[in-house]
Amino acid sequence: MSLGQRPDNAVRVSESRIQMRWGDMDAMGHINNTVYFRFLEQVRCDWLETLGYGVSLQTDVSPVLINTACTFLLPMHAPGTAIITMYVTPPGRSSLETFYEIRLDGDDRLFAVGSAKLVWIDLATEKSTPIPQALLDVLP
Repeated sequence: MSLGQRPDNAVRVSESRIQMRWGDMDAMGHINNTVYFRFLEQVRCDWLETLGYGVSLQTDVSPVLINTACTFLLPMHAPGTAIITMYVTPPGRSSLETFYEIRLDGDDRLFAVGSAKLVWIDLATEKSTPIPQALLDVLP
């Protein structure tokens, strides 16, 4: 399995469409590698917000990103619309692994795959803490 490739037990939870801009390209004329990570971040944050876990310091616990990876399979160019599909695997005590597939609108080819691991922490102690039961109840 390549870095970022989703495992068989991953379940689709979200999909976002993000417009690529001319300024997203690098000197080589393709979408810069850092933009892929922003795509992953955007779909992940949007999904968490739909579950009531948006970015906020007004809470006692919060997810933090502890690692992320992206395997670039084909170059993307602007203009165009990236379609990012997000998957999750069964959660651990305090962690959740997420996986992503990036395609272009109108093109079924896979342009990149990615992954990220989230760990819930107690913001006061900065130590890992169990994923909130309310979130576990809505996870696939």
